[in-house]
Amino acid sequence: MTNNDIFKKLRVALMLRDDEIVEILKLVDFNITKSELGAFFRNEDHPKYMECGDQILRNFLNGLVLHLRGTKENPKNPGDVLAKKKTKPTIAPKKKTDFKTGQRKSYKPDISSVKYKNKGSQTKGKK
Repeated sequence: MTNNDIFKKLRVALMLRDDEIVEILKLVDFNITKSELGAFFRNEDHPKYMECGDQILRNFLNGLVLHLRGTKENPKNPGDVLAKKKTKPTIAPKKKTDFKTGQRKSYKPDISSVKYKNKGSQTKGKK
């Protein structure tokens, strides 16, 4: 399997357009035009076909990591930042059917026995 095949398969699997690939390569300071990029995706027997080198594929993969994950200073994934915050769990009101009327009514459950996992294993409410 050649670098061109790998590049094509990644492009299709990640549903990337040419302009998005150019932007991903710019993240690692590697400039390439759309026409140069299009030469990698042509058939091998096409006169304008160009072999994709190791350097181009390596830079694309490094740029893809930055594109998907972000950097340590500026994470794109807010899950990293939110994982550090300790928040109380939220309990959505459940629907309960009133058997006399057949209608569903919302009610709030008793949260006095809900256990919170902040700073050890403490219970809120009943001890």
